[in-house]
Amino acid sequence: MPIYEYRCPDCRARPAIFFRSLAAVEASPACPGCGSRRLTRLISRTSQVLSEDSRMEALSDSAQMAGVDENDPRSVARWAKRMGEGMGDDELGGDFDETVDEMESAAADNGDEEGGDELDSDL
Repeated sequence: MPIYEYRCPDCRARPAIFFRSLAAVEASPACPGCGSRRLTRLISRTSQVLSEDSRMEALSDSAQMAGVDENDPRSVARWAKRMGEGMGDDELGGDFDETVDEMESAAADNGDEEGGDELDSDL
């Protein structure tokens, strides 16, 4: 029982049409918006559900660390955001997002335009 997406050239709608059997796909469907039968089938987007182990393995790839300057708080914050997005929206919670935002704003408040030099001088 497939669902196909179409584009209607007449009313520019993008309906998703459910077919009860593969045999029904052979008939040309009508646009639910205007009734036109000149629909073009689209390639639908897909998604992949990854296990937690697969997500963690992808995050541990050393290529994820490319371009991260550990002396630049904004660079670290950008890296942390990418890691958080890779973990999923609900995994880390709102506190994580707030902490990363605070890292970025603290770097900006300290005038950290070129790197972490200003922060290092405080140490």
